[in-house]
Amino acid sequence: MTEVISDFANGPAWSWLIALYFYFTGLSAGSFVLSTLAYVFGVEKYKKIAMPALVLAFVLLVIAPLFLIADLEQPMRFWYLFFTFNATSAISWGTILLILYPINCLVYGYFMWNKNWSLTKLFGAIGIPLAISVHGYTGFILGLVESRVLWHTALMPTLFLVSATVSGLALVIILLSFANVLLPEEKRFGKELIFDLGGMLVWMIALDMFLIGTDLLTLAYGSKEAFAAFVFLTQGSFAPIFLGVEIFLGALVPLALLLSKKTVASYTIASILVMVGIFAMRYAVVIGGLTLPLA
Repeated sequence: MTEVISDFANGPAWSWLIALYFYFTGLSAGSFVLSTLAYVFGVEKYKKIAMPALVLAFVLLVIAPLFLIADLEQPMRFWYLFFTFNATSAISWGTILLILYPINCLVYGYFMWNKNWSLTKLFGAIGIPLAISVHGYTGFILGLVESRVLWHTALMPTLFLVSATVSGLALVIILLSFANVLLPEEKRFGKELIFDLGGMLVWMIALDMFLIGTDLLTLAYGSKEAFAAFVFLTQGSFAPIFLGVEIFLGALVPLALLLSKKTVASYTIASILVMVGIFAMRYAVVIGGLTLPLA
């Protein structure tokens, strides 16, 4: 007997704007963690990317909530969240994090600019859990929804955080590649730094693929509803997005490029494809999760 997975009559409750919100907070978190490698973890070779990565983290975080607000039926009421707090609500805690995290970015950047290394290290260290929490809470919110089988997994926060690191790495590689073309020679970052980040990206993509594979196996051998979600992703209407864009174009092709050709061009193309793949992941999780019938 063939099962038919149908959509809601009026379409998913959330739009692609929510997927963009998740995507941008992930990019911000990944970029911030990269900015701390030198001054918090003491890896000297990453000093050059600390400030550019921090600027990316801050700008992306400022942009991200705009997608969330735009998705509201009454966008001008977004400020209610700042004056209504529920200690048991992940959204309330997320609102606080969206205030504290950018403030910490500014303080961290101020001390870095003024070469106060002890306070740079302190606020960089404080910023790491803030950055992780700002993005991780979104995965936590989805993972708590029992009726959405594609969301309801303990792996969801970890999947979001690992993919955030992948996309953050890819974005910084793209930034450095273009900077090496546009900046004067004395201000360029050099190929070796790009190749080093590319090696890190390979490992993070591999970890991301492992987590996705684990989640897929759980769906395939889980409940009736879980198996329906597995079929939906691998054979249904979202198969082109999941298998075609996220897995093949956004992970396997970049891995092949990163492992076969050690050139700035191949690393840049791989990073662009990775960013496309991670957005496909966000879209498949958010919209795909809503498209499936309630369990």
